[in-house]
Order: sequence, then C-alpha cells, then structure tokens
Amino acid sequence: MKSKRFFSLTTWILVAFLAVVGCNQVTNNTRDVTSTPQAQGTELIISVAASMQDAMKAIEPLYRDKYPNSKITYNFGSSGSLQQQIEQGAPVDVFISAAEKQIEALDQKNLLVPSTRKNLLGNEVVLIASQTATGISNFQDLTNNQVQRFSIGEPESVPAGQYAQEVLTALNLYDVIKPKIVFAKDVRQVLSYVETGNVDAGIVYATDAQSSNQVKVVATAPKDSHKPIIYPIAVIQRSQNQEAAQEFVQFLSSDTAKQVFEKYGFTPLN
Repeated sequence: MKSKRFFSLTTWILVAFLAVVGCNQVTNNTRDVTSTPQAQGTELIISVAASMQDAMKAIEPLYRDKYPNSKITYNFGSSGSLQQQIEQGAPVDVFISAAEKQIEALDQKNLLVPSTRKNLLGNEVVLIASQTATGISNFQDLTNNQVQRFSIGEPESVPAGQYAQEVLTALNLYDVIKPKIVFAKDVRQVLSYVETGNVDAGIVYATDAQSSNQVKVVATAPKDSHKPIIYPIAVIQRSQNQEAAQEFVQFLSSDTAKQVFEKYGFTPLN
C-alpha cells in the first residue's frame, strides 16, 4: 500500500514538473514571436548637411519622445562628402542635402527610395564679418584692401560654396577677389574662420550666422543672384530600416519639427 502511495506521489510530482517546464517553454516561445524591431529599438543613421546640425540636434529629443525605442545617430558634413560616402556604400538610412545637386546624383544612380524624396527647407545666403569689424557693409567691399582674406565653402562639394560662387559671379566680383579666397571643407568651417579672425569675412547661410554671437550679417545676397536654396531629403535604398526611416522623414514635416526649424532660421517647404 505504501509502495502504491509512493508511486502515485512520485508520478504526480513528475507530471507537475513537466507541466511547469512546458509552460515556461511556451512563455519563452511566445516572447520571441511577439518581439518586434520597434520593441527592441531601431537605430537610424542620418547623414545631414553641416548647416543643419543645431536644428537637428534640437529635434532629436522630440523625435525620441514620440518613438522612445528609436536611436538617432547623426553624420554631419558637406553635402558633397556625404553623397560620396553613400555612393561608396556607407550605412546610411536618410540623407538631407543642402542642395538638389547631391540628391539628384544619388537618384540617378537608383540609390534613393523615390517616393520619399521631398524638398524640406529653404534658406538664405549672407555675408558675415566679426562683430568688431568695420568697413564691410556690402559684397562690393570685399574688393577693398581692408579685406585681406575671405572664405567660402569649396564650390564643388559644399553647396554654400556653390551658392557663394554664384552670388559673387552675378555681382561681377568672383574673379576680382578670387586671390583672397580661403576655401573651407564645409559652411561651419567658414563660420569658424570668421569667428576666430582667420579671415575678414565669409559667406554662409543665414541660419549659420544666427547660430553665432561672434559674427554679424553685413549683407544678404539678392535672391536672383543664386539658385533657390533647397534642402531635399530622401530615404536611402539600401537602408535596413526603411519603415522607421520613412517615419523619421514624415516627422521632419510635422508641426513640431517645423517650429524647431523656424526657430533656427530655416523656411519649411511644403
């Protein structure tokens, strides 16, 4: 009798043990099935024109508030350099250029998701000098002997430099002052050169000038002296996170993002 009771108790314990193990296995399997990329977190790499870095850094926490499981990594630089990186296979999800030239080149090589391409922002071209500078009040003053060194971005790779060259050419100044020009790797380097006194003046975007309390705007380029300044955006075709990347692009057109862009001097475009 005792033997039968022992056998029954042992059997019951074994059955209970197997039931617990089975439940744990089902629970683990269920967790694996229901886990999604959004739940695990998505990292987006955004290549952005250098002139946008202040605004984009301000937008990042607002985006995380809406998508708390997402992580944003910015890659700032000249639009031409960023274009080359993408062409060479750099892992980029979204590209924001400071000119249409770079976006168009990538589009021609089928490196963009066409439906995501849009014009995001507008800007202006301005002539700046240090806060203490005197004798520079317009673009024509760049020909004066008082201006020894003057900076713009490299026109071939820096959209701000391309626009600067267009302005100076339209005003019949480029060939005259070319010997004075110090070319910079991006528009923020132009700003830095003026801030530190390495050059007497420079041409940057209005948004760059607004970001510094060490420089002043002495003139704004006539709108008909250069191509319209447009910041286009698109998702990169090889992105492994296209759904999240498209959400990011859409967020940058939201009222929340537009308010930030306007605060930093950009003009949101439809």
